[in-house]
Amino acid sequence: MPSRDFKRTDRVGAELRRELGLLVHAAVRDHGLPSVSVSDVEVTRDLDWATVWVTALLPDQSVPAVKALNELAFEFRRSLSRSMRLRRVPELRFKYDDSVDKGERIDTLLREQARDLGPREESDED
Repeated sequence: MPSRDFKRTDRVGAELRRELGLLVHAAVRDHGLPSVSVSDVEVTRDLDWATVWVTALLPDQSVPAVKALNELAFEFRRSLSRSMRLRRVPELRFKYDDSVDKGERIDTLLREQARDLGPREESDED
């Protein structure tokens, strides 16, 4: 019997990410929320809960954006129940994904370190 490469939770998570990306984009536009985008969706094995990771264009606006998205979660879930072919759509929890912020901080630190060291000078010790 051939093994499956992807679990059902992975497929459901990918579909939720696509659908929620559109819904969140519309909510940002319609409700005047800070600009956020869906970066990933993790679904529990029993498909009861989905953690939706979002990134913000401006990190200092992430807390109000996530709070507003959690308040709109019921509406998103209802919309997903109409657009997806699932017996039961998972409960949605929105969380802020700070990996982009951490990556930018590391990049900034590396650039500063490279600037402080300056270009290497070749030595004539041969």
